[in-house]
Amino acid sequence: MAAAVSAVSALGLIVSCGGSDSGGTGGGKKDGTVTITMGLFGVMGFKETGLLDTYMKEHPNVVIKADVAGDEQTYYTALQTHLAAGSGLKDIQGIEIGRAKELSDTQQDKFVDLAGVAGTDHFLPWKQSQVTTADKKVIGLGTDIGPMAVCYRKDLFEQAGLPTDREEVAELWEGDWSKYVDAGKRFKQNSKADKVAFMDTSSGLFNAMIYGNSQQFYDKEGELIYATNPAVKDAWKLASEAATSGLTAKLRQFQPGWDPGLANGTFATAVCPAWMLAHISEKAGPANKGKWDVAKAPKGANWGGSFLGVMEKSPVKKEAQELVAWLTAPEQQAYLFKEIGNFPSSQTALGLPEVVDAKSDYFSGAPIGKIFGAAAQEIPDEQVLGRKDGTIKDIFSQGLTLIEAQNKSPEQAWKTTDKRIGKAVG
Repeated sequence: MAAAVSAVSALGLIVSCGGSDSGGTGGGKKDGTVTITMGLFGVMGFKETGLLDTYMKEHPNVVIKADVAGDEQTYYTALQTHLAAGSGLKDIQGIEIGRAKELSDTQQDKFVDLAGVAGTDHFLPWKQSQVTTADKKVIGLGTDIGPMAVCYRKDLFEQAGLPTDREEVAELWEGDWSKYVDAGKRFKQNSKADKVAFMDTSSGLFNAMIYGNSQQFYDKEGELIYATNPAVKDAWKLASEAATSGLTAKLRQFQPGWDPGLANGTFATAVCPAWMLAHISEKAGPANKGKWDVAKAPKGANWGGSFLGVMEKSPVKKEAQELVAWLTAPEQQAYLFKEIGNFPSSQTALGLPEVVDAKSDYFSGAPIGKIFGAAAQEIPDEQVLGRKDGTIKDIFSQGLTLIEAQNKSPEQAWKTTDKRIGKAVG
């Protein structure tokens, strides 16, 4: 797979996502030419893989201008500003999954309803439900998703007397995340590698557990339920057990120290969404090619993913809808997966040869198309999102760091986390 960075991770490149200098939506029609503007973030792949150029070649009268912001937080802050002002918006705007509910609830009138766009009935049911309003308006079409697996170091498993075959590894924890922690305790007891932890971080385990449930931090009515939701409480308890049992390297994913940990073999496993494989292969480097493999996770879960929405005030919204439908069609999703590893949200694309037969040379020839495709099918059909899901997830990760790095008790860390969420959410 070609190296890529997830659309949910920051690249450090900050590019304005405003509209035209006139304050409009940027696109328009002139002398028979249709100009469509796009506001994107991270590596959504459309510009990077040449898909936009392909579309323009097939539609000679169309010019596409895409601004890409590397940092999604900066992108979203600017998007909120433009939405509030009612100007400066692109014809097409990217939507990250953590923002989907907030935009669906509070800004749905600013987006075109894409529910009736022809040829868009191929998405996984749970994907489109994430951008569907209470009155069934669809404010975006799905791009990628992040079904989860477990990435592991075969050499470190062998040193600890654990199986290395991916099928046998998956059997270690089949159906239950607590078995994953049990495998970690076996690893710790028998490992012959000094100072090597079983997993990178307890927050990765926490995320994997909660994202396998239909309800996480909010219920269907939009009420906060994290404090009483058994799924969250179970995830906190098991992640805390991992953190207090010496099973983690205390390295939060995408935070300082994690990349060197990948390269230096500081930990033996990481819960990994499909998009993370490209990052691991890049940061772990050529020296570790063939040492990593991918095994099925205990339960299906999704972390990450995005959408493309069309703005209601766009002067070219018909043409913009056609472009969005084309970019998110099964064939283009399969192409993006082949080129940069963005995993399809299209049910149809999951059955195409480019996806089904995909293997990763870096990860020991792992059949990643089949592993992640199966995981995508296990995710509940309904995924209840909340307005501040992304913020709450980050606060929980910080709370688990209090246990790992500051030796706070799980009870103390929970109290601190609860207060921080209350302050952030209001």
